[in-house]
Amino acid sequence: MTTSHSTQQYSCTIIGGGIHGTYLAQRLIEDATLERGDVCIVDPHERLLSSFRKKSAACGMDELRSTFVHHIGTEPFGLESFAEANDREDELVPTVDYPPRPSLELFLDYADYVIDRKNLESIHRQGLVENIYERSGETGFRLETTTGPIETDHCVLAIGNGGRQRWPDWAVSMDGVDHVWDGFDPSESVNRTLVVGGGITAAQLAIELSETQSVGLLTRHPLTWEVSEAEPPWINWSHVEANLHSHPPGSSERFDVAMDARNTATIPPYLYGEIENRTEEGVLTLAQGTVESATVEDGTVQLTLDHGLGLLGDRVVLATGFEPVFDHPFVERIADELELARGYRRMPILDDNSLAWQREGGKAVPLYVTGALALGTVGPYAPNIPGARRAGDRISTAITRSLRSRTDAASESVRATEVSH
Repeated sequence: MTTSHSTQQYSCTIIGGGIHGTYLAQRLIEDATLERGDVCIVDPHERLLSSFRKKSAACGMDELRSTFVHHIGTEPFGLESFAEANDREDELVPTVDYPPRPSLELFLDYADYVIDRKNLESIHRQGLVENIYERSGETGFRLETTTGPIETDHCVLAIGNGGRQRWPDWAVSMDGVDHVWDGFDPSESVNRTLVVGGGITAAQLAIELSETQSVGLLTRHPLTWEVSEAEPPWINWSHVEANLHSHPPGSSERFDVAMDARNTATIPPYLYGEIENRTEEGVLTLAQGTVESATVEDGTVQLTLDHGLGLLGDRVVLATGFEPVFDHPFVERIADELELARGYRRMPILDDNSLAWQREGGKAVPLYVTGALALGTVGPYAPNIPGARRAGDRISTAITRSLRSRTDAASESVRATEVSH
């Protein structure tokens, strides 16, 4: 990991050291034949995957929802081989009508193995990118970061949701309310916690906390279960092309198709069954409705629902997700600076083949997008691990072609010079 304040030059700079950024760095080194020193990951945390590690610990995740072939390594069966080599096959959890899933510990241990074996921390530059500017007179960008400027030929945005948690209006200025992704301490000892949310994070958190205290889980809609984040065909690029790319880039139709296909606010069946067990034991209660008012008196929080029911607890923990990444201030800033095209709900308009962000008129710049920002091109799995792999296929191919084109152009220039002499 580097923290130099001098200007550094890279062939490709990846903004974000989460699952998407870490995976893509490997693809560029392995597929685009870039040297390790040609690639840089800029991320503000001390180590790669730090944000994922903290989030999974905060919500009590024990197992991944994704299958064992979805991980940060480039070999599809690498995690399975790692489990077998270390006598940890029992951590590949069998799932009805679905491939086995890894335990969180196995997933992270394999991630550490990949990062160490491929020496990926050596290309991690700890810092925060504040803005991106187009270089004068040549293709590429200048990145202004908290640890000094970076010059880069290609840039990839792999920024996740940017840490902007979604807070309901009633909770914004209220004492006794935390967000699971914003400094929540799961080890704090209380008698009763109210968890607000209806998706997998809320379910994991409620189950985890109910081991040591009474928990009330408040959802706006009845709990529903789905095995995966979207139907499996959406992992296949041919399905994405046929069902998403048939609509105009940046259109409301694309957004609606992708969002309708995502199984948001659902929980997998193994958690659904665990919630039923906890409710039967009396340590977890379920409530459904919308908060109409919230008060705190003598350290007790009361949530009054729209149908009159009142819920009491020592604290409230929100598991209400994130604000849309499309209108993140950093995204707004670079889109304005580089004059990048945006569509419905400020969604980036990308080249469907390369995931390069386009300008008005359709000309793409060497700024590529993966993760939640790429929803309109990659589809419903865009924020998840399968989305990282599909985006990696496109971006690594595009950058490889760009590098070859530059090499060919340079060779042609040399030949022309030699002939002229």
